[in-house]
Amino acid sequence: MENVGLDYNTQRGKLRMPEYGRNVQKMIEYVKSLPEKEKRDEQARAVIKVMETLNTQVHQQENWEQKLWDHLHAISGFDIDVDSPYPAPEPEHLSARPMMIPVKRKPLKATHYGRNIESIIDLIAEQPDGDVKTAMIRSLAIYMRQQYLIWNKDSVADSTIFQDIEKLSDYRIKVPEGLQLTRIASNAVFSKPSLNPVKSGNGNQRQKNGGMRTRMRNNK
Repeated sequence: MENVGLDYNTQRGKLRMPEYGRNVQKMIEYVKSLPEKEKRDEQARAVIKVMETLNTQVHQQENWEQKLWDHLHAISGFDIDVDSPYPAPEPEHLSARPMMIPVKRKPLKATHYGRNIESIIDLIAEQPDGDVKTAMIRSLAIYMRQQYLIWNKDSVADSTIFQDIEKLSDYRIKVPEGLQLTRIASNAVFSKPSLNPVKSGNGNQRQKNGGMRTRMRNNK
């Protein structure tokens, strides 16, 4: 069945820069078709004004006007003969992928503790022995026990946490003998933060209002 009067995107040419839309691309194709050089230059400057209107955020970039002319050349397929106030860009320069930024990160030794724990362990390992370092180790162990129980609901012995600290520190930290952690309440529940969303205050307000109504009835 023949489609009469319908223009589908699948039947159109590829948009070279979709952020400017198809009309800008048609304008540039029209400029390319003009036989007179002076007329092409005039119309090219008009298209640049349209592109500036459509891409207002370009003003936040350095050399924004040159970028617009670069985009005009790119949309034309680098095949437009106009006098630009800036040198025409090379196709390879605009199509080249940005260089990857190297990220120097050592692999995690224990994913259930996270990278911050390892950073804290490195910091504690550099501290001189003494009461302050012992207090830091104890606070860290309490937090690590909590993190451990988030992923493993079974109970965990203090000695297991102490062994993890020494192992993660490459044995630069020696947990003092006799160090003990606070006891965990039998009804304590440790869950991931995303699994325990903070409830709005409406429930508490309803509870307060209910208690107020109860007191009013009792006072009658």
